[in-house]
Amino acid sequence: MIAYPNAKINLGLNVVSKRLDGFHDIQTLFVPYFGLSDVLEVVFADEPTIYKYGLSYPGNPKDNLCFKAYQLMAAKYGIGPVGIYLYKNIPVGAGLGGGSADAAFTLKLINDLFKLNLSNEELAADAALLGSDCAFFIHNRPMLAQGRGEILSDCQLQLDDYRIELVTLPIHVSTSEAYKGIVPAQPALSISQIVSFPMEQWRYFLVNDFEKSVFAAHPEIAAAKQSLYDRGAIYASMSGSGSSVYGIFKK
Repeated sequence: MIAYPNAKINLGLNVVSKRLDGFHDIQTLFVPYFGLSDVLEVVFADEPTIYKYGLSYPGNPKDNLCFKAYQLMAAKYGIGPVGIYLYKNIPVGAGLGGGSADAAFTLKLINDLFKLNLSNEELAADAALLGSDCAFFIHNRPMLAQGRGEILSDCQLQLDDYRIELVTLPIHVSTSEAYKGIVPAQPALSISQIVSFPMEQWRYFLVNDFEKSVFAAHPEIAAAKQSLYDRGAIYASMSGSGSSVYGIFKK
């Protein structure tokens, strides 16, 4: 079985508080971006294996979130071994959620392959155990996120009249690096309030809190964002904790 795990972008990202467990509570609006995706295949196998192709990144393949997704399903539902084949197109450390998407789609493929008949709500609960934004990719539609990113609610966001242009830079921004410059604070306006404004006003209110520290460390990311405005974007922002930026243009 084959799937194409897509990227995501963040419309606004506020870090509102530090938690006792060491994580942070955030507010953001996840939006799927289908213009960039990985390729994932899961098949029956004699033993659990994972093979990675495409963009390279360090680490033991069995530390990959796809393999951890399989291990979770095997422990919880008693499924047999699988072979996982992953072709990476989505850059790592780019704020696009590629690893989380791969993990969520692995859960969905295993659900179909073994006919477990798990609902999206059950799969999302499992996905939340793997990573903060994994659950979003089970639903894969615009959703407001709170907590670590796993508390999701629907958002009626219409972008049919717009196109999203993504700029990926050859820069890896680690989440820990991005959080070093963050001072958590409750925003004056919620993201759900701001996205109800005309899009022309978003640039004045819709903020990604990571931009300040990431732009200071990597001014070329700030320049990429500005170039999108220079070319007529109605709204532009960094996605997640960086390093990708996107612009929203009228079709």
